[in-house]
Amino acid sequence: MSSIAGALAAARQVIPIAEARLLLRHVLGAGAAWLEAHRDDALARADAEAFAALVERRAGGEPVAYLLGFREFHGREFSVTPDVLIPRPETELLVELAREKVEKVGAGETANILDLGTGSGCVAITLALEIPGARVAAADISAAALAVARANATLLGAEVSFVESDWFSGFAGRRFDVIVSNPPYVAAADPHLSEGDLRFEPPSALACGADGLDAIRRIVTDASRYLEAGGWLLLEHGYDQAAVLRELLAAAGFADIEQHRDLAGIVRVSGGRWAAA
Repeated sequence: MSSIAGALAAARQVIPIAEARLLLRHVLGAGAAWLEAHRDDALARADAEAFAALVERRAGGEPVAYLLGFREFHGREFSVTPDVLIPRPETELLVELAREKVEKVGAGETANILDLGTGSGCVAITLALEIPGARVAAADISAAALAVARANATLLGAEVSFVESDWFSGFAGRRFDVIVSNPPYVAAADPHLSEGDLRFEPPSALACGADGLDAIRRIVTDASRYLEAGGWLLLEHGYDQAAVLRELLAAAGFADIEQHRDLAGIVRVSGGRWAAA
């Protein structure tokens, strides 16, 4: 019978030790301190087999988030499945900017906010929890993704209206103070889609069109019909798409165009204010 230390030593031959510890903690339901204090304890056969199966799957490329069933975002744990994109730290910038714009438009706690392509619901749910009283709607074309998002909202106690919608199609006649989106923005033929964790994430949440901008073009073009006068559109995009985003926003009539860098120094979010004629 293997010890905890022995199981970790074997796992580190094929995956990083930090990931091995996370997976073993998940199997045992234990914290980091407990795991370290019990390194010499025997590992029950069932636990050893469960851990070995997870290690094998991770060695095959499956993302740790899918193996654990959750990923932290903005200080909260969100359930994730292969039906949704794994939340990423850079997307937290979208949340911070949306909060700032809610204050800027003067809507305060009565703000109407729309999150397009919500996936796990991490952006919409975070905004609903951090702007109490705001009316937050979230859309996704995937019923499976919406099921994950609804479960997260229930688990975290957030009030969000989830709508199965092809971008704006489910919001006829409605207007919002802030619209946010982390849409697919990878080019369909990008070789990275067949590498690493991306191989296991939903393709429709990653790639859109030959240059990756099909969804972004559609959102920018249509957004004015769903924004209040003075409302803001904020979009996450790829590392090399900032110049194109500025051009698209300007061409669509947005004013006060802003572009913001993530913690890595990459322009990650672009947006503008809709100044109705």
